[in-house]
Amino acid sequence: MGILCLGVTMIKTNDYILTTQNLSKSFKGFVAVNNVNLKILRGNIHALIGPNGAGKTTCFNLLTKFLDPSEGSIYFNNTDITKQKPAEIARRGIVRSFQISAVFPHLSVLENVRIALQSKQKTNFYFWRSEKTLKELNQKALELLHLVELETYHNQLAIELPYGRKRALEIATTLALEPELMLLDEPTQGMGHEDVDHVMKLIKSVSTGRTILMVEHNMKVVSGISDCITVLSRGSVLAEGDYQSISSNPEVMSAYMGTQATESK
Repeated sequence: MGILCLGVTMIKTNDYILTTQNLSKSFKGFVAVNNVNLKILRGNIHALIGPNGAGKTTCFNLLTKFLDPSEGSIYFNNTDITKQKPAEIARRGIVRSFQISAVFPHLSVLENVRIALQSKQKTNFYFWRSEKTLKELNQKALELLHLVELETYHNQLAIELPYGRKRALEIATTLALEPELMLLDEPTQGMGHEDVDHVMKLIKSVSTGRTILMVEHNMKVVSGISDCITVLSRGSVLAEGDYQSISSNPEVMSAYMGTQATESK
């Protein structure tokens, strides 16, 4: 499947940052994810799409071990991480966002990023650490805010930010954890066109030097920044490839893209 995404004939095993083998999840007899075999190329922006109920978020939860698979295996950098806990997964460099913006609303933008930076410190994490110690992290926090175009908002409370800027702040806090693989769950959900364009630009800019796997419904986003797309339907992989091959696939058009692709333009 990766050949469709890159247009090359040879891909080495080490080129894949994340792979799954027959990944499955059942809930009391209902199969939410069914024998999914993902191959995420290092350095790519890889989109996971499909209609509601296709198993996308369940798949995300399996990859980050918020859920344990019923069957199958997950490999990160060729290491089996299937039985590892969420905290262990995060320490390895897999960090995810959620559909609902997860920031501390009554802390400033700078403080939100600083808390994320604290979690990467080798010393113990305390909310009551001295202000002098915390200020040592300010420069790095400001650099991350500059990367997502929030530097001028650094003293503003997170609750006061427009929705699109909150998602940008979430990307900054995710970057503070130094991810090798970022999993973004519906990064543009509920946004207007202007915010969508802004977050698209941010995702593309922060993808340099890292890999991004995102669940996304907006076909403008998927077509605009994705290197490779995997389509899920009823928990199984229906198709995989670049946007041109996916958008012309009759099975995909029937299952998902026909109406939504039109609506998103």
